[in-house]
Amino acid sequence: MTDFKKKVAIVTGGAQGIGGGIARQMASVGIKVLVADIDIDLADNTASEINSKGGDAFSVKTDVTSYSEVKEMINVAQNRWGRVDYFINNAYSAGSATIGGVTEVSESQWDMDMRALVTSVYAGSKYVIPVMTDGGGGSIVNISSVHGILVSKKALTYETGKAAIIAMTRQMAVDYGKFGIRVNSISPGHIVTERLGKRWENNPSGLKFFEDQYPVRRTGLPEDIGNAAVFLCSDEASFITGHNLVVDGGLSIQLQEDLAVQQGHYIKENPDTEMPYKK
Repeated sequence: MTDFKKKVAIVTGGAQGIGGGIARQMASVGIKVLVADIDIDLADNTASEINSKGGDAFSVKTDVTSYSEVKEMINVAQNRWGRVDYFINNAYSAGSATIGGVTEVSESQWDMDMRALVTSVYAGSKYVIPVMTDGGGGSIVNISSVHGILVSKKALTYETGKAAIIAMTRQMAVDYGKFGIRVNSISPGHIVTERLGKRWENNPSGLKFFEDQYPVRRTGLPEDIGNAAVFLCSDEASFITGHNLVVDGGLSIQLQEDLAVQQGHYIKENPDTEMPYKK
């Protein structure tokens, strides 16, 4: 098994949600974790939680759309621990993306979302790869989404951005494998984060409807993505690079027609279900 005790990870958007789950799971196996987030108070809380359980974490305020702040984030990890072994490009939530199709999204909205979704991954990777190269290699994990392989209506920027992350992952894997750097992505399904958990508290029948669409009959937790990230960074995954690991409880493998029939049966049997989304 991989000895993580001397390894260092940076997790962007690591204060809560998927990033928080990744930070906690990495710390649980002994990895030193820099929790980078634009919300420094939440990042402080997550780092403190990790440290209280015997881990080694530090927090830093980082806007991943700022090249200078991304550079400083990496410098903080180097100055504190002397190395960066794992880099998790996670920061950006679906709730922040512009709603609309190509004729509805403004030029400024497109530029803003592409900077947050795609340029942030470019920037983090660009500045951490030389550090990893000097250290003999490392692992980059980019958080994409099932929305990067399947699309939802009126979600142009999010779907485009998440698909671009998968393509960028493959490109970097080809370019930097010779330096001992592996690059993979994770595409989560519906993950019940702190924010989504509050929504579902007010609509338990909607959550049950959602869960029933998954072959495993549950939605995901941040720790599910954390476990996947730890695996991709481990020596056990040393022959895996350029791969997009779908962690969605089997949601995306289902034939749409069968899923629609299943949904119809569920609603017929549970007529009081409050539908999760209304568009």
